[in-house]
Amino acid sequence: MSKLFSPENKAAFTNPLNLDNPVVVQVLGICSALAVTSQLEPAIVMGLSVTAITAFANVIISLIRKTIPNRIRIIVQLVVVAALVTIVSEILKAFAYDVSVQLSVYVGLIITNCILMGRLEAFAMQNGPWASFLDGIGNGLGYAVILVVVGFVRELLGSGSVLGIQIVPDALYDLGYMNNGMMTMPAMSLIICGCVIWAHRAYNDRKK
Repeated sequence: MSKLFSPENKAAFTNPLNLDNPVVVQVLGICSALAVTSQLEPAIVMGLSVTAITAFANVIISLIRKTIPNRIRIIVQLVVVAALVTIVSEILKAFAYDVSVQLSVYVGLIITNCILMGRLEAFAMQNGPWASFLDGIGNGLGYAVILVVVGFVRELLGSGSVLGIQIVPDALYDLGYMNNGMMTMPAMSLIICGCVIWAHRAYNDRKK
């Protein structure tokens, strides 16, 4: 049991949540972070999808890493990821069709997500299944947290609601409050991501 939760394994899970976050520290996965965060629901679904795919792809590649010829390792990784993405896409179409439509092509583009391919190449190819699973979960959740923060801010300020539930009271609208239509534009997600990156780095620099 102690080996399962060794300091190395704990670091593989916790570092991507803060000190080595794939979005705000490594600046990876920005494209999808800008594209799917106009509302909170698709941001949550996208984050969970990437987390599941990254975790299971890491495990599969870790299990077969010693049998993969070096010259075709990227092709094998892409095949594994494509299979998992197809499964997730079909599940979303079956059980969350409206969200699947909102995410559009971005579910399929998880195949080329630089976070996912980076973890397969940098971690899963060198480590065991359990450590790779924790690394996949950690990086997926680290990515998902940023999407949720950006999606929350954009939906709240852009439409006055969260998950389709009105948060801003009608009394405030009667006083002249207006939703910020710019929050629905991709440019604002870039600005919010920049603010999150600034706040994260400022906090950790001060903590050091």
